[in-house]
Amino acid sequence: MSRLAAASREALSAGGALASQLDGFAPREAQLRLTEAIADAFDARDTLLAEAGTGTGKTFAYLVPTLLSGMKTIISTGTRALQDQLYHRDLPRVRKALGVGHKSALLKGRANYLCKYRLEKTRGEPRFTTREQIGQFQRIVAWAGRTQFGDMAELDSLADDSPLLPMVTSTTDNCLGSECPFWEECFVVQARQRAQAADVVVVNHHLLLADLALKQEGFGEILPGAQAFVIDEAHQLPELAANFFGESFGMRPLQELLRDCLGECRDVPGALASMQPAVRAVEQALRELRAAMEGLPVRGTRGRALGKREVEAGFDNLFEALVELRDVLESLKEASPGFDSCLARNVDVVSRLERWMEGGQRVFEIGEDEEFDERRTEPKDSDVYWYELSQRGFRCQRTPLDVSGPLREHREKSRAAWVFTSATLAVGESFDHLSLRLGLDDPHTLLQPSPFDWAHQALCYFPADLPEPNSRGYGTALVAALLPVLHASEGRAFVLFASHRALREAAESLRDAPWPLFVQGEAPRATLLQRFRESGNGVLLGTASFREGVDVVGDALSVVAIDKLPFAAPDDPVFEARLDAIRRSGGNPFRDEQLPQAVIALKQGVGRLIRSETDRGVLVLADPRLSGKSYGKVFLDSLPPFARTRDVRDVEAFFAMAGEDAREEPVAGGR
Repeated sequence: MSRLAAASREALSAGGALASQLDGFAPREAQLRLTEAIADAFDARDTLLAEAGTGTGKTFAYLVPTLLSGMKTIISTGTRALQDQLYHRDLPRVRKALGVGHKSALLKGRANYLCKYRLEKTRGEPRFTTREQIGQFQRIVAWAGRTQFGDMAELDSLADDSPLLPMVTSTTDNCLGSECPFWEECFVVQARQRAQAADVVVVNHHLLLADLALKQEGFGEILPGAQAFVIDEAHQLPELAANFFGESFGMRPLQELLRDCLGECRDVPGALASMQPAVRAVEQALRELRAAMEGLPVRGTRGRALGKREVEAGFDNLFEALVELRDVLESLKEASPGFDSCLARNVDVVSRLERWMEGGQRVFEIGEDEEFDERRTEPKDSDVYWYELSQRGFRCQRTPLDVSGPLREHREKSRAAWVFTSATLAVGESFDHLSLRLGLDDPHTLLQPSPFDWAHQALCYFPADLPEPNSRGYGTALVAALLPVLHASEGRAFVLFASHRALREAAESLRDAPWPLFVQGEAPRATLLQRFRESGNGVLLGTASFREGVDVVGDALSVVAIDKLPFAAPDDPVFEARLDAIRRSGGNPFRDEQLPQAVIALKQGVGRLIRSETDRGVLVLADPRLSGKSYGKVFLDSLPPFARTRDVRDVEAFFAMAGEDAREEPVAGGR
């Protein structure tokens, strides 16, 4: 055991710094084993892949060696919400308990910070459609005058998808850089300066991968160099990395470009006369293209889209309109930094559009003296070109099938310690699936099961006599099987569905049930969760987004029901291409990809049920393939050691006993 491992174990043990400084903290052997493994990886500058089941307290397990090591460390979390929680709550508590004075910094992507330049532009030319937006913008203006860090998360009343956000924040494309009149006051610049000076920097996966993508292109880095990296919720990294090492363009960014082109005209006399016709031509081309895409599947391959003549013609018209806009911007680029920035964005999106239409075969030059920005090009045969439709827009994407190479290259160049951890990494006892996708050749591994007493705290119920999950009557039979469970638990349930269609059908069947019903899509996710917690006996119906990142402790959530094994949608173009690549290389697509992905997804959903030592609950696994197919054993072997039953009377007896073993809940190891 290294000296750092011994010190970390001591800090988390009985009588250690955390037990003496944090009220209710109780040591956990699982947490001690995890912190030792992390500390050893830090000490040896090695790579560790560690699954830590729910209740291990992995956050404290990696924060302690991080702070005791004194190493420059970047900690990356799965979401901005977890990032804020780690930085504002967990990190200060552990740092205070250990009595260390290391500097820490919170760093997010630039779209999370107020842009003073764009705020001023929006003030000069309002674009609001409702009184509510006017009121929200006035609150932003008032907040802008007093904020110290410019983090948009400080505005609790502003929704994550608010149309005001692009008006008051910047992106890599529209940032003016050092030419911005507010450069010296820029919140993004200040945040990066704090990160450069800090010992511990807390980021999220999107920012981490954006940094890796820039380094891959040979451009500057966002994050400071580090001696150690901790990747929490590491199971999310491969899918996110595929997006960052690819490229995309879409309707919404183009509309924002057009708004900015018109906005810049306000300060340049005569510019509007030449700009407005070009902008209107692009707007018309976008409308016609989106109309032509009606009738296509929501997601599909580039070939499927361009196989429809109207769609191919629509992309050609959009290309021509953007080239005309480029000519106008070229004539105005000297008039203001904003026009120069719009020109660079226009050139970039034209090159992306051309590469997508040609499948990476060639790059079209729109002018003899014009050079395209070649960042993130390098299309490969293994890249997938696809599209996705939203209600009023579209997005076109190039996605690499394999991101293990760039991930491995950056990790090796960093010469740092790397810790990948999550509650859901292994399939059975094997880490092979994720190791391959992360480019980890021979990592140290640790499989630390949840320390909760699953055999007594939880029960796994398999409803009997359900039809095959793809049969016509499955949804009706599922609701009938769930009703006795929901009556026994008095609501207090998550019901997770493999599809939105199944969710809607169940919602209609349960409208008259005696419990408050909260249905995904009828309110924002955070609002649904808040109402569910406050109801005390609600039933929440959700899909994949509720399988992870949801923490409901106590009696409010006593049942998690899962309708089908969460195999990925077979019509997903990227997933289909990945399966085909495995098949062509001599592998087995089901064994090597579909099954491992589904096992990890199921473990995420199961993890919502028991969140503390005093939680009690029933897991309902309705899919009859768990017992009827040979691969069902792979799923069951990857789950905690539940007591199992096919008799609903056991479920009723389980809830009848609720409260008999209740005891005071300790903090027990922290998160």
